[in-house]
Amino acid sequence: MKPTLFSTLATITIGVLLTTIGCKNSNLSPDTSTASELRVSAPFASQTTQFAFDVTKEVVAEEGQAKNVFISPLSLHIALGMILNGANGQTAQEIQKTLKLDTQTLADANKTYQNLMENLPGVDSKVTLGLANSVWYRNTFAVENSFQDLLKQSFQAEVSAQDFNDPATLGKINGWASQKTNGKIPKVLDQIQPDNVMFLMNALYFKGDWKKQFDASKTVDIPFKLATGGTTNVRMMRLNTELNRASRSNYTAFELPYGSDKFAMTVLLPSENSSADALVNSLNSEEWAQLQKAMAPGTIDIGLPKFTMQYEVKLNKTLSTLGMSTAFTDAADFTKINAKGGLTLSFVKQNTFVAVDEKGTEAAAVTTGGISVTSAPLPVLCDRPFLFVIHEKTSGTILFVGKIADPTKTNS
Repeated sequence: MKPTLFSTLATITIGVLLTTIGCKNSNLSPDTSTASELRVSAPFASQTTQFAFDVTKEVVAEEGQAKNVFISPLSLHIALGMILNGANGQTAQEIQKTLKLDTQTLADANKTYQNLMENLPGVDSKVTLGLANSVWYRNTFAVENSFQDLLKQSFQAEVSAQDFNDPATLGKINGWASQKTNGKIPKVLDQIQPDNVMFLMNALYFKGDWKKQFDASKTVDIPFKLATGGTTNVRMMRLNTELNRASRSNYTAFELPYGSDKFAMTVLLPSENSSADALVNSLNSEEWAQLQKAMAPGTIDIGLPKFTMQYEVKLNKTLSTLGMSTAFTDAADFTKINAKGGLTLSFVKQNTFVAVDEKGTEAAAVTTGGISVTSAPLPVLCDRPFLFVIHEKTSGTILFVGKIADPTKTNS
């Protein structure tokens, strides 16, 4: 049987809604200049990694051990970065601290956002990565030109004034999300409320084929142990090859590279006497950095279940718990969006889709030559709840974090 590629498709849209709290256009093209390379400072990478695990911990705790979770810390960070540029006073301080950006200037953070927007999609020509921002505001609502110009410059945002009373506007917003995620997330909004004045959105689309090939003839049905007890049968892909791997005190990890080895999925399988939820709680930027250092090539015999998941989560509670509660109250200060104020953050919601499956695409496998294996391969069978992280390897940017509690559940 012809070997097939194991691939990952992940899409996400995040919507941020601003609402009036009792009081109450420009159409320039975004800057298309490009920097020479992806540049993310070590402090920014470390701080945003910590943000990624902080958010994941809160969401996993809120969802409970039986639910799958799939979020994009990068998409959330970018969307909140746009919001931060419209905030003032305590509201801005809380958002900046929540994003772990309080040790650098907003101008420096915006430069990094701009570099990510311009260069992250082109890091690996063998991987499809789409990253886009948009701002939709009520055409009777005044938005500061400086705010619009900054979002166009630093975030490459499409900014559009729309008639929110026109039913067609809802279709335009949902259509944008669908287009930017290749149809995987066709709807992010059900309706537009009378007090809604602005939607800020980020969309992230990722599709990559594994650098190493899986042989579909070796895929087997295996019982998957559920955290709540019992088992469910899953289709388990098998691969015996050389990969970066590491054994830590409470988990085993291995890295599956995509395309030209610029992006990878790192799978973290908790020890038999631990759990995926406990593992989440032990992760932070320091442990992640130590894991990257501990990773070393070695022969490994892995089993990873196929899974497809659609996920939606409202993040108001999570973000309030992490420190930016003022933004969701009447005390919010978004006077850099509208000088008159009277705005509050109504909701932050994320919609995601991920599919890890077989593809019939032919591609040349990368052969590792000149390496002799003198020991038995490390067996790692993901037959119980596990975590996975999709990341860009050079900059350390984390795109997605997921927890698989039950691979057979497609909606969580």
